[in-house]
Amino acid sequence: QVQLVESGGGLVQPGGSLRLSCATSTNIFSFDPVGWYRQAPGKQRELVATFPRVGSRYYVDSVKGRFTISRDNAKNTVHLQMNGLKPEDTAVYLCYARDTLTTYWGQGTQVTVSS
Repeated sequence: QVQLVESGGGLVQPGGSLRLSCATSTNIFSFDPVGWYRQAPGKQRELVATFPRVGSRYYVDSVKGRFTISRDNAKNTVHLQMNGLKPEDTAVYLCYARDTLTTYWGQGTQVTVSS
């Protein structure tokens, strides 16, 4: 079965940085796209960033200029570098990967931005 394993979440002060990682159990080229959602308590799940096989990477407006999505193809891993973190970035971050049949999800990693 396809598995996505996330890491890198934690508690950080405003203005700090975190790098999230999502390791996929299969070749990352099997998926189009890969990316990250986030879910804050009482709020809708929000697409944060996506990395398609072809075309431009997508970022939600609120994170543009602060977050960068990348792929390590050799390690079948997708990363989300988060800089200049704000309290409103606090959420569970969920890695996803889509193939022709379904969408796979990681278990989620908590990011808390607080002083």
